[in-house]
Amino acid sequence: MVTRPSRLNPPMECIRLYDAEAGLDGVIAIHSTALGPGAGGCRFWTYPDVDAALADALRLAEGMSYKNALAGLPLGGAKAVLRKPDGPFDRAALFRAFGRAVESLGGAYITAEDVGTTVDDMHEVATVSRHVAGLKPLEGLAGGDPSPWTAKGVFDSMRAAARFALDRDLDGLTVAVQGTGNVGADLCRRLADAGAHLVIADPSPARRDRLQHILGARVVDVEEIAEVDADIFAPCALGGALTPHSVARLKAKLVCGGANNQLATPDVAALLVERGITYAPDYVVNAGGIINVSAEYLGEDEAHVARRVAQIGPRVAAILERAAREGRSPAAVADEMAEQVIAGGQRVAA
Repeated sequence: MVTRPSRLNPPMECIRLYDAEAGLDGVIAIHSTALGPGAGGCRFWTYPDVDAALADALRLAEGMSYKNALAGLPLGGAKAVLRKPDGPFDRAALFRAFGRAVESLGGAYITAEDVGTTVDDMHEVATVSRHVAGLKPLEGLAGGDPSPWTAKGVFDSMRAAARFALDRDLDGLTVAVQGTGNVGADLCRRLADAGAHLVIADPSPARRDRLQHILGARVVDVEEIAEVDADIFAPCALGGALTPHSVARLKAKLVCGGANNQLATPDVAALLVERGITYAPDYVVNAGGIINVSAEYLGEDEAHVARRVAQIGPRVAAILERAAREGRSPAAVADEMAEQVIAGGQRVAA
């Protein structure tokens, strides 16, 4: 176990996870519990070493603190990042071992799905821990795969941001979507229904080509997606899509997507402002999933989820308007708002 400071200077607790027999190798990072137990999904991905997994967990956990604060949830921020084994492994045994680690924290961390994990994985966790969401919903209550709610929040945010930045609705706009996993694919369907033109990129030909066939999207290579001629760029894959290099090539005038940690480094926010590109802060935009997780954990129904997710678009619009009024980056405005909520230890009205 190690600790390190964050921007808010609370203790950052990192719990090393390792069970050779089960194939478990990773970390749980708890960034803040000022507003409630640390909550954030479990990412299951290929990392070269545990240091890379730790670095990702630290960034993601901090983002969850900010996300939960601005979403008005009674939750702090945390994240689990697990390394996918190189060879064959027993997936159920791995996630039961992870669940035992979650349970040992006594409720300090609440887990759920994230990139690379599924409802079935969370059910394995639930066999040994109470502190898990993203399970198959009980009748009348929230639950299940949170990605549709994430996509709904991204779509609403994009519509609000397009009206602000482009003075247009989505009908007729071209959106370049990077990543067509659960959230990206759902977002593409919503955009197509709204009349948008789609350009998509994904390293998985099966996912990409299925959407191309259904929605008539134009397919480009992953390396090209940031520089296509589009009105909106939607990063919906892993983090770090916005680098000084990619921002210099962007033709889109609006960035709004479902990925976490889209800014590779904090200075990229200023580069976007310099280029006249509006950035909708990722952790505000993609809060729909954790809103669903929170409602499930608290025993609330889908109506609570729908009400909170409906507030995401207006929240994004308010941040963009304040940033323009003050001549600042939307990222800086959102960070300041979230830090004030966390420092005060009292959540915003949901």
